[in-house]
Amino acid sequence: MHLSSRVIGIPDSITMKLNERAITLSEEGKVIYNLSGGQLPIKPLAEFVEKIHHQLNFLKSYQYCPSAGFPALRKKLLKHFYETRQVPSEIFDTVLDCILSNGSKHSIYNALGAIIDPGDEVVLLAPFWVSYPEMVKFWGGTPSVVKSNVFDAFVPAIDDIRKIMSPRTKCIILNSPNNPSGVHYSEAWMKDFAAFLKDYPEVVVISDEVYSEISYFDPKPSYFYQCNHSLLNQTIVIRAISKTLASTGLRLGYTIAPKGVVEAMSRIQGQTTSGPNSLIQRALMDFDLSLIESFLSPVRNHVRANAATLREKFREGNLGHCWYQSTSAFYFLIDFSRTPMFQKFGSGEDEDQSYKIADELLFKEGIAVVPGHDFGMNNTARISLVIEEIPFAEAVTKIVRYLNKTN
Repeated sequence: MHLSSRVIGIPDSITMKLNERAITLSEEGKVIYNLSGGQLPIKPLAEFVEKIHHQLNFLKSYQYCPSAGFPALRKKLLKHFYETRQVPSEIFDTVLDCILSNGSKHSIYNALGAIIDPGDEVVLLAPFWVSYPEMVKFWGGTPSVVKSNVFDAFVPAIDDIRKIMSPRTKCIILNSPNNPSGVHYSEAWMKDFAAFLKDYPEVVVISDEVYSEISYFDPKPSYFYQCNHSLLNQTIVIRAISKTLASTGLRLGYTIAPKGVVEAMSRIQGQTTSGPNSLIQRALMDFDLSLIESFLSPVRNHVRANAATLREKFREGNLGHCWYQSTSAFYFLIDFSRTPMFQKFGSGEDEDQSYKIADELLFKEGIAVVPGHDFGMNNTARISLVIEEIPFAEAVTKIVRYLNKTN
């Protein structure tokens, strides 16, 4: 059967593919340190699970919800946004709205569908999440990439963003805290970005804030629209319960955006997936969101401890020049091009070897990492900092030994 050119051009998600390969090898009896995972290996908050159990008793938990989600939950999440971002609700209640979707990936996809016309350019800040460029292309847009490097902890320069802007630029996707680098952009950077946006009032910013509550070094993440609230008129905020409530499989994301965008996204949802999981929405409707802070406290401590282990192992292995301080989310991006190991591949930094290196790490060392090419960063790999401390230390020891091999 002939497949459409649209779907033929879509690659598999490398993050999903590598995780599946690592699980398969582990099930075959091989010792695998799986550092590819983008989820917390813990159960959700007990109080949230209780709310889910309670909602199992009600008929509406099994029935359709409105395309945009239950109105009461949408209002609750919008109120939570105002409070946590210090946004004046009395001003923006007439401007902003909220829509619930089947995870943040679905939210971003529908947001792009609501604003992108064929030929529009979307600026991506590398490293970026692997699905951004494919989503942009699926809607007929053109990804336009701004690079960064390990010397700046993978934070892109505002001047470089300005250089890539064109009359066709429709949108910038901002991901802070960042997947895969594990850093969030500083308050000073956000202030500069807010000032930059004054010159581009027609450009939309999709602010992917899925990891906003998982930061383990102060200051905490802040956002450009907090410097200038009027920028919310051109901003689409993406959030989810996947990371903050360790609920990746429950598939519930949400968008805060101007009402016209939310209405457009609702029309897309109404003709495709309809509204998201009614059971989880109803549980969240009755859940105290303030409990998330205490739930994440031990998670932050754990990730901070693994980040410290990574720092010390790199320094002990004379790889301190390859290290930068991760601050949030639960990732670190290894730059292979600056390690002794890289010379055996006999190529320049522009030619990507990340897939070959990831394969070697998996099959020779038993370490599962995610190649950085699909994150927009050649010759790098993302590692996750969420596994238990002892196996994480063992895995990093093996990585450091591998990075120092020259044959």
